Amino acid sequence: MPTPSSQQLPAIELETSAQPTHTILWMHGLGADGNDFVPIIHELDLPPDTAIRFIFPHAPKQPVSINQGLIMRAWYDIKNINLNQYEDEAGIRSSQHAITAMIERENQRGIPSTNIVLAGFSQGGVIALQVGLRHPDKLGGIMVLSSYLPLAHTLTKEAHNANTPTSIFMAHGNYDPIVPIHLAKTSHQQLLEAGYQVEWHEYPMEHSVCVEELADISKWLRQVLR
Repeated sequence: MPTPSSQQLPAIELETSAQPTHTILWMHGLGADGNDFVPIIHELDLPPDTAIRFIFPHAPKQPVSINQGLIMRAWYDIKNINLNQYEDEAGIRSSQHAITAMIERENQRGIPSTNIVLAGFSQGGVIALQVGLRHPDKLGGIMVLSSYLPLAHTLTKEAHNANTPTSIFMAHGNYDPIVPIHLAKTSHQQLLEAGYQVEWHEYPMEHSVCVEELADISKWLRQVLR
């Protein structure tokens, strides 16, 4: 059974075997929590000889402007339906620092950064990109599901070249009403123009995850976990 970890952010940890050599740090979307993607572990068909620690952190609870100020788990506030306008830079950076601290703790536990994959859905994907592109040590990979590039105007100044060659997986639904696919495609293009290696996928779905997407995620993870 999943058990809470003792990290700075509350989180659920699952290990595929003793003495993990790799970590997948997976961040949920707005209003969900770390439990959201736990069931997916058993559908990923990952190499049985790779010992993986999955960490599913819970975002802090905070009021979300676009939802009439209701308090829910969120990695940052959303102030406008146009997600890349009026961005909550302070909130994004606060979550960036919290996830960076979790990466550093994994380093202390014996997992090198090259064996750490950042993954996220929606808001979680935003934080995966925000952290991964700026991290000073090369990561194993960055997975971005139904999401977009945050604070794009700061990327050139803040990006660390350690992660320029890091594999990025982006996947999106053609009919996503929450994060429009045009925003994701714009983010994809911005990353390509900045020199990143991006594997792009789109599916006939809304703001969710589908079976075909899970198969592509599995294939990509098997590559980056080697």
